[in-house]
Amino acid sequence: MTDLLRSLILGVIQGLTEFLPVSSSGHLEILNQLIGSSESVDSDLTMVILVHFGTALSILYVYRKDIQNIIYDLVRLRWSSETRIAIEILISMVPAVIIGLLFEEKIEQIFEGGIWMVGISLVFTGIILWITPHIEDGQSTIGWKRAVLIGVAQAIAIMPGISRSGMTIAAALMLGVGKKSAARFSFLMVLPVIIGKILLDLISGDFDTTGTSALPISIALISSFLVGIIACKWMIQIVQKFKLKYFAWYCISVGLITIICYAYG
Repeated sequence: MTDLLRSLILGVIQGLTEFLPVSSSGHLEILNQLIGSSESVDSDLTMVILVHFGTALSILYVYRKDIQNIIYDLVRLRWSSETRIAIEILISMVPAVIIGLLFEEKIEQIFEGGIWMVGISLVFTGIILWITPHIEDGQSTIGWKRAVLIGVAQAIAIMPGISRSGMTIAAALMLGVGKKSAARFSFLMVLPVIIGKILLDLISGDFDTTGTSALPISIALISSFLVGIIACKWMIQIVQKFKLKYFAWYCISVGLITIICYAYG
């Protein structure tokens, strides 16, 4: 597989699966098996960082007005609904930070070479998504207690195959949060996590473009950004129409196929 095609595939997959409830990490691991690489896709940290940066930019674009209002009220030190959301986002980050710092390496070791674990996680994601459409639309605001619980759902999604957007949106809906608010909070809350992870990778020196031409880098970044915008807007409509059950069947099907292929491969 050429570098250009690989960059395009990585960008498209990350752009789609970061927002659609099908697990970006799980699909990247499956992609690794399909292309027969001797190394994990995640081992190319430069490309991983780039495609995650692309999806972060897509969130900034789709929710640019909301983010502008949040920043405006924070700078003016004015208490408002936007300021409250900013605080709730910070609260939601706590579980992910704790689990990421303490258990990320152990989780990676568990999943290393065990694609069947990704399959099980995808089936679990599918079951959660299948339950979600049966929940009545709520009217509750997030609040700090719900923010913590949604943050726990995000932390669980550190496992490859468990969808971050699927878990956080499902958790919010189960807690009585309205569909539109659930989708917005899910996508906004991941921004600090992505940006923080990118900064840590930059500081650690993992981001290194030496030996990589500008064209594959540009393709990975642009494709993840453009596809991310489309997927983000599509996911908002899906949540509002309670159409998550279709992704439930997709995740369960891919998960079972992955398990079967591993067992008989």
